[in-house]
Amino acid sequence: MPDSETRTAMRKRHLQAHEDALADIVIEPWIGGTSVSGSEPIPTRDPVIDEPITAVPVCDDELVNQAVQVAWDGFETWSDRTPTDRSQRLSEWVDVLEEHLDELALLECLDTGKPLSEARGEVEGALRTLEYYAAVARTQQGSQIPAQGDLHMYTRMEPYGVVGQITPWNFPAWAAAWKFGPALAAGNCSVLKPSAYTPLTTVRMAQLSDGIFPDGVINVVTGGGSTTGATLTEHEGVRKLSFTGSGSVGQEVMQTAAARIAPVTLELGGKSPLVVFPDANMQTAVDAAAAGVYYSTGEICDALSRAIVHEDVHDEFVDRLVARAESYTLGDPLDDETTMGPLTNEDQFETVSDYVTIGRNEGATLVTGGTAPDDRALADGHYVEPAVFTDVEPDMRIAREEIFGPVQTVQSFETYDEAIALANDTEFGLAGGVATESTDIAHQAAADIDAGVVYINAYGPIRPEGPYGGFKESGIGHDLGRAAVEQYQQPKTVYVNLDSPEI
Repeated sequence: MPDSETRTAMRKRHLQAHEDALADIVIEPWIGGTSVSGSEPIPTRDPVIDEPITAVPVCDDELVNQAVQVAWDGFETWSDRTPTDRSQRLSEWVDVLEEHLDELALLECLDTGKPLSEARGEVEGALRTLEYYAAVARTQQGSQIPAQGDLHMYTRMEPYGVVGQITPWNFPAWAAAWKFGPALAAGNCSVLKPSAYTPLTTVRMAQLSDGIFPDGVINVVTGGGSTTGATLTEHEGVRKLSFTGSGSVGQEVMQTAAARIAPVTLELGGKSPLVVFPDANMQTAVDAAAAGVYYSTGEICDALSRAIVHEDVHDEFVDRLVARAESYTLGDPLDDETTMGPLTNEDQFETVSDYVTIGRNEGATLVTGGTAPDDRALADGHYVEPAVFTDVEPDMRIAREEIFGPVQTVQSFETYDEAIALANDTEFGLAGGVATESTDIAHQAAADIDAGVVYINAYGPIRPEGPYGGFKESGIGHDLGRAAVEQYQQPKTVYVNLDSPEI
């Protein structure tokens, strides 16, 4: 492993490469098929050394209004396109994005702090999502309803028009595809606001749509949630809202939309359980627990952050999980040997650090991790070593509140009913996991866990074909699957009264 001085030198070389890669890319809002200048640029910061990467303009009320207006102008053209044409345009966009895969992966890595291999995989996931909706666009259809001899009834699905979409900072490229794909396939035009922390990939994806879609179909407005985001959610011209982020902001979005009876899709927080039954393959269970909370540095909405383990295998599970946690290599995300990068921003670093302190003060045992690494070359970055807490009680804050970082809590159970009660003892319901070799237990637990997604013997994978959404305070509606397209459309029933046939 390189020493601190060597790592610092490597980072400087990487930063120079970053500057070269960004030299010809102008990161500005994309409105009406062109880049536009905003006001008061704010920096997007490198989470490895906490220095600015570039500055991104803020869209004020005037620019958001402009984006909504040009989106409605574009809708006049886009809504007349056939599903086949919409499919072709989405496929063309995927082809262009594929040609720029390395560039997009680099931007994703720089902005979020993910290891480059993870960033590349997530951009590829974004492309596969758009590819799926290109296929789905062709298969949309209404239905005929049997009525009576002189009455013909049918339904047609119509887009809302202009939709407002807000994505989080943890999976910027993938989240953008989750929003753009079904909305465009359904015939809508989009005004999307990415997180101010990680806007680079989303803006670049929009720029790479140039000449493929009619002007105004895709628009990206940049800025903060309380400014640009608030203007977008309050805009009378936005007919539907889709938001991914925290529960508190999701409530605000829902309340704002309610004032004008606009429908919402909300994908919010989680505190997802992984139930490990005594017959589970321990390697499989630990793999799921580690991937479920340490992938992407734990900044995952559906993180399996509560391991609920049968008492007979509890100690073995903890020993194996601790060994796995201590095996991660923290470092520069562009180093091939790095397996965990920094948290994406300073605020999240402080939040995770605070929760580690809270857990210890509550009486839980911090078995490993939870602090910044000793490596001086990483001192300026937002790094936290993967943590494991044991002796965790259900009423502890670390067992109930979303930490959004690489912190795994471990609880134990004796009976099946106790395990399910612990799993469901949360206000959230985004995801859950089960580790068992029993098919019967797997399917029964999947049915009993109160969550929108359940993973058996693994964390993920998330596929675009499957609806993704939460129960309880984890959200309303779905991203992904055909269900997402349906939520970007309104059914219209048509009654055709036929003349009585002459005899």
